[in-house]
Amino acid sequence: MTAPPTPRPGIDAPDHRGRTALDRAGRDLTRNPDVVIRDVELTSQGWHVLRRTTFDYRRRDGRWETQQRETYDRGDGAVILPYDTERGLVLLTRQFRYPAYVNEHPDGMLIEAAAGLLDADDPESAIRREATEELGVTLGPLTPVLTAYMSPGSVTERLHFFAAPYTPAARTGAGGGLAEEGEDIEVLELPFTEALSMTRDTRITDAKTIMLLQWAALEGPFRAG
Repeated sequence: MTAPPTPRPGIDAPDHRGRTALDRAGRDLTRNPDVVIRDVELTSQGWHVLRRTTFDYRRRDGRWETQQRETYDRGDGAVILPYDTERGLVLLTRQFRYPAYVNEHPDGMLIEAAAGLLDADDPESAIRREATEELGVTLGPLTPVLTAYMSPGSVTERLHFFAAPYTPAARTGAGGGLAEEGEDIEVLELPFTEALSMTRDTRITDAKTIMLLQWAALEGPFRAG
């Protein structure tokens, strides 16, 4: 008698986060008639998910060819730039980022705008949560800035950018992130002009932060004139 197949975590049995059918993502895509999905393989699942997808692609000259792409699915996220125009300040964070450290960053300590994954929340609720956890600030009205795919060649993440005013009274907590999630975040209150200059001399090299600071200078609360 043949033994039943062993359940595969994340596919037909719950993985460590209770997820199943992780190999189904993308199989039903039909929005682009020049792309036909053939197979989706789950190659790794930790906190996030790595998939290898095989698809047929119709080139501009009409020829069809079969391609494979690996995609890293970490969910979508949101990022915030709190600003105080009266004092000319912005709130940022500093924390250790191993991927940057292993790829030639001097010490891996990146200065960034506070950000986090949406999880089950909408973007506005998620960024208010992250602002409380990371910065210790309670946000008022939010300004949606833009939405962008940050590394579309391999990462599925879509990031929602926001800005919001803050005052000293809005600093309602210590911030620092959640220790149980391994976070050890330093809150930085910097003059906007200094933060912007840091994007030019490589003290700030994080893309989402550079985008928000440049927006603030060109179109946002610190624009000239």
